[in-house]
Amino acid sequence: MSELAERIDAAIRDVPDFPKPGILFKDITPVLADAQLMRDITQEMKGFARSVDAQVIVGMESRGFLFGVPLAMEMGLPFAPARKPGKLPYKTVGFEYELEYGTNRLELHIDALQPGDRVLIVDDLLATGGTADATARIVRELGGVVAGFAFLVELDFLSGRQALGDLPVSSLIHY
Repeated sequence: MSELAERIDAAIRDVPDFPKPGILFKDITPVLADAQLMRDITQEMKGFARSVDAQVIVGMESRGFLFGVPLAMEMGLPFAPARKPGKLPYKTVGFEYELEYGTNRLELHIDALQPGDRVLIVDDLLATGGTADATARIVRELGGVVAGFAFLVELDFLSGRQALGDLPVSSLIHY
């Protein structure tokens, strides 16, 4: 485990039985409270974003905003939020996807990116990959190219990476 991964691991708080019994929730709130750790995470993600030649950062609602916005600002790139229905005020394009307990939908503004833009999709956690895959589908529908995915945490036992095909994926810590 890298030094950065060790610091992230030390900061993440395990909350048993949240949001329901049997779930061990990985709380990133302490990571957000550590300004230096957040700077270091942003720098690490910046290196990956450069390696995939990202031109636009898309963050998934809502914790993807917490990592995507600082990354976009650091790189001088546009940021586009992928949001749940009814949250974006302008015309949108979206994709509905399956969850283990129903369906969900994400949307982007129709002018969130230009055709051919290379997009890095950012979120705090890669679990089953459904949300990231839905976001990638929207990016492609808008004519963008998915350059890769960046996550703070990846839950390896849920095999979410498989839902993303052979696109580049960076996860700073694995459980």
